[in-house]
Amino acid sequence: MDRSYVTENQAERARLQAVVARLTDADMARAMSAQWTVGVGLMHLAFWDRLSLAKFEEWERIGTVQNLPAQGIADGINQAMLPWWQTVAPAQVRHEVIAAAEAVDRKAETLPAPIVEAILAVRPRMLTRALHRRQHLDQIERALAK
Repeated sequence: MDRSYVTENQAERARLQAVVARLTDADMARAMSAQWTVGVGLMHLAFWDRLSLAKFEEWERIGTVQNLPAQGIADGINQAMLPWWQTVAPAQVRHEVIAAAEAVDRKAETLPAPIVEAILAVRPRMLTRALHRRQHLDQIERALAK
């Protein structure tokens, strides 16, 4: 069974920790797009890591992978969460994005093989949290370089 996602997740989590460690409060307020700041981007990562964690825990508890998060509604969820993400203080953002990444990675590393195989068969991106982190960390680093 392929567990290469573990190494990828660890690497992008280390990158996340390094980026977060050097962010000032002013950096957190820097625009990434018309509506998103660096802080919003980090809260977005934390939210989706927490959602994956909740699903992993559910699937481990019931012994099967079912009721996957609907892919078609991600944009709507992001829009709905945006006002809340915009209110989170920088210190809370720093804490939550790291705590969420650590928690979901720990769970992904310890899931039973049948659950991992089932997730890999239907939605491998859920296990490879590194893909989502990399996408948004690249955006954050571009915003900080301006």
